[in-house]
Amino acid sequence: MKRVALFIPCFVDTIYPRVGVATLKILQSQGFEVVYPKNQTCCGQPFFNSGFVKEAKDLAEKFYNDFKEYDYIVAPSASCISMVKLHYKDLLDSDKFSEISNKSFEICEFLHDIVKPESLNVSFNHTIALHQSCHGLRELELATPSELNLPYQNKIENLLKLIDGLEILPLSNAQECCGFGGTFSINESEVSKKMGYDKLANFKDSGAEYLVGYDNSCLMHLASLEPELKSLHVIEILAGVANESI
Repeated sequence: MKRVALFIPCFVDTIYPRVGVATLKILQSQGFEVVYPKNQTCCGQPFFNSGFVKEAKDLAEKFYNDFKEYDYIVAPSASCISMVKLHYKDLLDSDKFSEISNKSFEICEFLHDIVKPESLNVSFNHTIALHQSCHGLRELELATPSELNLPYQNKIENLLKLIDGLEILPLSNAQECCGFGGTFSINESEVSKKMGYDKLANFKDSGAEYLVGYDNSCLMHLASLEPELKSLHVIEILAGVANESI
């Protein structure tokens, strides 16, 4: 049996633990042995983005040592996984980077590309609008960005089509950034808020009941601007626990 190491990023650990539980549940339902390395910490992305390269390198080395023995590394965060898959090349030697990046997956990417389920036996009788987060869209290529002249695909939508009763409504400018951007929301707070309000206005216009995303940082940012926002991480729907969260 393939062993999957569950990587739970900081936002999920401290604010959205139910998303970590949903990730565990769906991996186990697909027949994987799931292990949670207890010594894991931050992937180092905040340090790296802020120019603290030494501190980021120390965390990258720790990440490698914590997770190297497992067959796959899976996390419910496109931004953290893109850090590991793409940016650890600046922090680890080439052999370590190749080893760790090739087996690291965002949970929806893992389900779509590795597991390839034909059904999930889950229902969610609600309408949703799907927000495309920047890291998942442009770095992990979970969907085809509109600016690229390529045939359109959306791995998240493909998975959501397996859910009985769910309807995806169009979200205008779905591929635009929500405005969070980590430290961007601190350094350029007014611009960040304006981008967030634009995203919220588009969500309201969609008529959907729930805004769904695959990065809790985006959903957290938008909820800070609109506390009454009804939002879900996509894995809560796919794992069949969304009805427990609402």
